[in-house]
Amino acid sequence: MAIRFDNIVIERVQQANDIVDLVSEHVNLNRKGKEMVGLCPFHEDHKPSLNVNPAKQIFKCFACGAGGDVFKFVQMREDLTFPQAVQRLAERAGIKIESAGNKTRTDGTEQLDPNRLAKVNDWAAGIFLHNLYNTKKGKETLKYLEERKIPAESIKKWKLGLALDTGDDLIKNAKEKNIPLKLLQQAGLLVSSNGQFRDKFINRLMFTIADVTDRVIAFGGRTLDEKGAKYINSPATALFDKSKSVYGLQQARPAIVSDETAVVVEGYTDCIMAHAYGFENVVATLGTSFTAGHGFIIRRYAKKVILLFDGDTAGIEAANRAIEVCLSQHLDIKVAFVPEGKDPCEYLLTAGKEKFEKLLTDAVDVFEYKWNRLEKKFDADQTFAGRKKALDEFLQSLAAGINSSRRKVMEQGLLVNRLATLLGLSRKEIRNEINKRMNTVRRTAAIYMENRKVAKLDITQGLLNEAQREILEVLINEPELYKNAKEEITIELFDEPVLKQIAELLLEALKSEPRTLLNQLLSRTESVELAGYITELAQEGAEKGNFELRLNKAVELLLRQKEKRKIEGIKDKDKKFRKIAENAGKGNRHIIGMS
Repeated sequence: MAIRFDNIVIERVQQANDIVDLVSEHVNLNRKGKEMVGLCPFHEDHKPSLNVNPAKQIFKCFACGAGGDVFKFVQMREDLTFPQAVQRLAERAGIKIESAGNKTRTDGTEQLDPNRLAKVNDWAAGIFLHNLYNTKKGKETLKYLEERKIPAESIKKWKLGLALDTGDDLIKNAKEKNIPLKLLQQAGLLVSSNGQFRDKFINRLMFTIADVTDRVIAFGGRTLDEKGAKYINSPATALFDKSKSVYGLQQARPAIVSDETAVVVEGYTDCIMAHAYGFENVVATLGTSFTAGHGFIIRRYAKKVILLFDGDTAGIEAANRAIEVCLSQHLDIKVAFVPEGKDPCEYLLTAGKEKFEKLLTDAVDVFEYKWNRLEKKFDADQTFAGRKKALDEFLQSLAAGINSSRRKVMEQGLLVNRLATLLGLSRKEIRNEINKRMNTVRRTAAIYMENRKVAKLDITQGLLNEAQREILEVLINEPELYKNAKEEITIELFDEPVLKQIAELLLEALKSEPRTLLNQLLSRTESVELAGYITELAQEGAEKGNFELRLNKAVELLLRQKEKRKIEGIKDKDKKFRKIAENAGKGNRHIIGMS
């Protein structure tokens, strides 16, 4: 069972968030007449096709079909469910709302509420922070952070903390607050051994991991006694998947949107220190490999990515894997490596802000980096197998770059010429090798676009469906006209499934005589596809005008068709009864003849 909010609460949150202010956090908008326009973030947009209407509080892209209100924009932009979007915007507006707890599925099993997990994670973050400032072990940890040059303000900003070495700190605190231990286990804070619970994180410096809505979704822990793994993260939960989570995104999002560029590092402290030095568009991948999930999230906010990894072998290989992901996500990529065997945090502390900034400014274009890598591998490995592997890697990246349209025709030609010279082959042979790899690249890109696209509803454009559209277009724009036609306009006039679904929402809303009908319709549908179509009906209807005449003609046409079907239905019944009677008569004559 999904989490639900009262319509009054939803409308209050909707009204508290201005559509222009919200969209401007993600897109640069410019005024065009009474509307604002900008590049649509939901498809590859090169000329502004996103329109934002301040008066109606809606957005609409006339290229990809995306449209709706503040809820739908956040749902699509941040990949949230409708309830999550409501909570996200409630927090943005400073409105406190209550969500339901765990629900029970129809099969009797428990369905976890991610927001309940987020609340218990937030509680745990408070415990960890308290431990850092109020225990003997905490004082030692603060000294360690001071030695690592982590500023005091960064500790609070990033919600750093301490997991004590007792193994039952969270358990004791939970029992005092009557928090179910099962809930802590579901959040990944406890583990079970031989039927007994113990804390997941023991004697570790804690890093709080939040999503873009600032919900606490997980934790990372660095060992303080060098026992066990250096770093561990929370396990996968109903709230957390490390392959789809980016550390620091909530803090970095405004700068990323403004610069259209995200700088990606690998570690927690790399990200924290970069922000402390003023590089606020830096995010981290939780110490894991850069995945398609990471690329998908970053793609929502950035057009360009600078990969900043350690200059050792592991860092170079990590960057190479990340490049393939970024290319498949249609991101412009540059690559930079920290020199002298340091990580970004260490480099900032030793080299300073200016050199770090130069490191980013001098980041190398992805194909310059790839070409240099190919030449080095050719020099280092003279074997056929080694050179073939290096060449396959380069060609695959080049094919991905061409498919993403990030390589201009001239640049493509130069790369092909250089490759032909290096290998002693013709340009045609090189092109053939690239084309062989394009199918794989296109399949990957097709999966990406399938995840990103806004589904368009297929509405047959017949005369009757057009009349049904006309009624919806008019009433969305001029709800007052419903009063004189409500006897004729019933749900039975609509037989196209999508139009009928919208009509049900519309007719229900019209009963309450709403002042802002369009906003009410959009707030009462959770589907981004349906919201896009409602917005389209509103926009097209407003442009056509002439509302009363259009409504009368459409209703008249549909009523005539309804009457026609009724008459045809009566005639069909008469024919059926006559046929039954005739058959019955024939049967009787046959029986009489037999006698």
